[in-house]
Amino acid sequence: MAFMPAVVVAAGIAVLSLAEASQMPSAQVNDKLVHGVMYLALAVTLMGGFAYIRRAKALYYILTCVLAILYGGAMEVLQRYCTLTRSADIMDLLADGIGAVAGVTLFYLIRTFVRR
Repeated sequence: MAFMPAVVVAAGIAVLSLAEASQMPSAQVNDKLVHGVMYLALAVTLMGGFAYIRRAKALYYILTCVLAILYGGAMEVLQRYCTLTRSADIMDLLADGIGAVAGVTLFYLIRTFVRR
C-alpha cells in the first residue's frame, strides 16, 4: 500500500503517454514542462513509498531517479512502437529525468524542513 500513490501516478503517465494524439486535450502548455511535472509527481510519490516503509536513505533517492528515468524510457519506446500518432523523443526523456531529479530534490527539501 505504501507505493499505491506511485502506481496511480505511473498509470496516469501511461495513459497520457500512450493515448493517440487525436485523443489528447489541446492545451497551450509546453510539452516538456508537462513531462517534467509528471515525473516530478512520480518521483515524489515513489520517495513517499520508500519513506513510509523505511527511512529515506541516499540509495532510495538514486533508485527513484533511476526507476523514473527507466519508466520514461519505456514510455518513449512504447510510443514509438505501439502507437500510430506518437513518436519517441530524446528531449521528452531528458525532461522526464529533470522532473525526477526535481521530485527527489523537492522531497528531500520538504522532509528536511518538516523535521526541523
